Amino acid sequence: MATPLGWSQGGSGSVCLAFDQLRDVIESQEELIHQLRNVIVLQDENFVSKEEFQAVEKKLVEEKAAHAKTKVLLAKEEEKLQFALGEVEVLSKQLEKEKMAFEKALSSVKNRVLQESSKKDQLITKCNEIESHIIKQEDILNGKENEIKELQQVISQQRQIFRNHMSDFRIQKQQENYMAQVLDQKHKKASGTRQARSHQRLRDK
Repeated sequence: MATPLGWSQGGSGSVCLAFDQLRDVIESQEELIHQLRNVIVLQDENFVSKEEFQAVEKKLVEEKAAHAKTKVLLAKEEEKLQFALGEVEVLSKQLEKEKMAFEKALSSVKNRVLQESSKKDQLITKCNEIESHIIKQEDILNGKENEIKELQQVISQQRQIFRNHMSDFRIQKQQENYMAQVLDQKHKKASGTRQARSHQRLRDK
């Protein structure tokens, strides 16, 4: 006999196996009873000895008693089978509930993972934007620093030119002062000479 759908070979499967065996026994007993009845009918038609009839009758009674006993065993096994089927149904429902709970929990975990992954991607994008902004700011600062260095060089050059001009101006000023002194001395000397001549002329008169 094939194992009923939803049954395994172990556990409740042994109940099914016993049930199948008992059913086979009952079928064979019923077949034997049918054969004995046919024999009795034939014996009624054909004369047989009393001993042979009693032996067949005794065997028929024994077979009926065995058949009744087998039916009782079958009823017990059917009761066990129904109980096992009830347990399987309860376990199947419990398994289905646990499966649904697991799928729900798994879906929740998947959604949480997707949310965390989305947050991570957003943070990475924001960090990249900040990093790009920092790089741009650094480029701007580097450009400003280069401009400052260039301006410092220009100022340094202008200071040097100013210093050179001041030095030239001092030299020129000194030269002008010297020339003024020389001219002043010459002017005084010439003025003294004119006064002396004027006094001499007055004396001569």
